[in-house]
Amino acid sequence: MPMHSKNSLFRWTMATAALAVLIPLAGCRQDMQNEPKMIPQRESKFFASGRSVRPQVLGTVARGQLDADTYFYTGMIDKKEQDAMPFPVTMTVMRRGQERFDIYCTPCHSRVGNGRGMIVERGYKPAGNFHDPTIRNKPLSHYFRVMTYGFGAMPDYAAQLTPQDRWAVAAYIRALQLSQNAALADVPAGTNIQTLAEVSQQMGFGPNFAADWTIPQLTNVPSTYDMKSEIDAGKNTPAETKTAASNHTPRKGAK
Repeated sequence: MPMHSKNSLFRWTMATAALAVLIPLAGCRQDMQNEPKMIPQRESKFFASGRSVRPQVLGTVARGQLDADTYFYTGMIDKKEQDAMPFPVTMTVMRRGQERFDIYCTPCHSRVGNGRGMIVERGYKPAGNFHDPTIRNKPLSHYFRVMTYGFGAMPDYAAQLTPQDRWAVAAYIRALQLSQNAALADVPAGTNIQTLAEVSQQMGFGPNFAADWTIPQLTNVPSTYDMKSEIDAGKNTPAETKTAASNHTPRKGAK
């Protein structure tokens, strides 16, 4: 066999062997097994600080969270509550405020805002009366802030009411206050004026329908304290007290 033929065969054999070795290696990528990533809060030797997590750029604000109108979101200007709305009050705003008020506020404050809602009549701590002079004279943003942060026994309603809805409810509260405390001077000249009692009777309600509400002294739900007192006095055993409570019927005149 000629020498050049032997050399060609040798080169062809070596090239084939090299390809046989390189082809499997070409499909073996280490970054598929060892991904170049940083697990949160894990240290890193790449950065001088030793932290893998990069600090946020100063002044960074998430999309939709700029909250540039501070009064709209806080109800404060120069750390003081203000008697003003952050946007115009239209009938759409008032209807929205009434709807939210009826859903979230009436159980405690009642639909007329006198603080004697159904929950209060069942023994819950009396709610604020929006027609009380002290509360009535509060600025509008006070009601917004109470809904945002809570006050006394009242929890906050920031999760249930958006800032827009909280302002709408505040506007409706002011309308309720005006409806219950309007003066003759607020009525345009030549307008026929009727008292609430007269309107109630014309609509077929009783003469006392428009009278002030009173919170009943008795309810049909005995308190834990009352049951405990009876047990301590030896009148009932815990089982008897529980049975009596479940079978209790309202007394005459109780609500």
